[in-house]
Amino acid sequence: MNRRTLLATAALGLGLGLGGAASAQGMDKVKACFVYVGPVGDGGWTYQHHQGLLAVEAEFGDRVETAYQESVPEGADAERVLTQMALSGCNIIFTTSFGYMDATNNVAAKFPDIKFEHATGYKREHPNVSIYNARFYEGRAVTGLIAGHMTKSNKIGYIGSFPIPEVVQGINATYLHAKKVNPDVSISVVWAYTWFDPAKEADAAKALIEQGVDVIVQHTDSTAPLAEAAKTPGVIGFGQASDMSEYKTNPDGTPGPRVSSIIDEWSPYYIKRVGALLDGTWESIDSWEGIAAGEVVIGEITEAVPAEVKAEAEALRDAIADGSYHPFTGPLNKQDGSAWLAEGETASDGDLLGMKFYVEGISGDIPN
Repeated sequence: MNRRTLLATAALGLGLGLGGAASAQGMDKVKACFVYVGPVGDGGWTYQHHQGLLAVEAEFGDRVETAYQESVPEGADAERVLTQMALSGCNIIFTTSFGYMDATNNVAAKFPDIKFEHATGYKREHPNVSIYNARFYEGRAVTGLIAGHMTKSNKIGYIGSFPIPEVVQGINATYLHAKKVNPDVSISVVWAYTWFDPAKEADAAKALIEQGVDVIVQHTDSTAPLAEAAKTPGVIGFGQASDMSEYKTNPDGTPGPRVSSIIDEWSPYYIKRVGALLDGTWESIDSWEGIAAGEVVIGEITEAVPAEVKAEAEALRDAIADGSYHPFTGPLNKQDGSAWLAEGETASDGDLLGMKFYVEGISGDIPN
């Protein structure tokens, strides 16, 4: 089971239909616990969630105690770990993978006085459960623009994890914004069917490079695609989930493949939610924030990117942040040529959360 999917409108409606009362009173001290699907040192997804834990410690000092367990498989093991955490005195538990969704709700039912926060799911079956996600597609619009300008072969490669709406959003946003600045661009997708497997990710990057791709975009979590890109002069890529800044410069001092990054910044959310439990205002919510809230951050754009391209990318970032631009704005058609968005119309959250189609111009099928 993959971790970061949000289902379509009907499922979203299930979550939005369940409100939660605020906590009756504040707390002098909170024990905040985190369950990670990967290792803290993965360099991507889990690493960034752990940075959020550290930010909570820095914000609240001795008013908070933290605990975490890494590399917890999705499934029965997750329910066991969550039960142990609940019994160990955790007041709020963050479960940071989609596949923990059922386990989170099952354990929450048994411990109604403990708050549970589930990343990227859609079920809020109990008033002590919240769900949260980030609008990663906003960041991919910005890096897609950079990719469209930077490619010399006009071929962009995309390493997809699983064929779920979140990833399809990213592919479409990347392509659309590359196409805006480079009408000749094409995008090729390789599905890795994993979130974190450096060997598979490296193989996917190598296969794309062998097809003539000179820009690698990844929706997987390790640094392996950037390491593979570094082996071929002229191939660039982007940090995923974390900055991956170690790939800005090669060992010989020449510019490295990483020209920017999409950073998942969970710290604001974690600080807000632990703070709400401390001050007695915690309530069950469904959160989906992006660049404007600081949860999706565009990492440093390096000097390898021309100044005018950097300025254009930063302007797009700022327009998304202030709400004057939406990455999915019509006129847009679906891959089969059928109309999707009319002139000036923007995609609804329901369309995005259930996105299982490519936009017009992308070749290939989305696997079932």
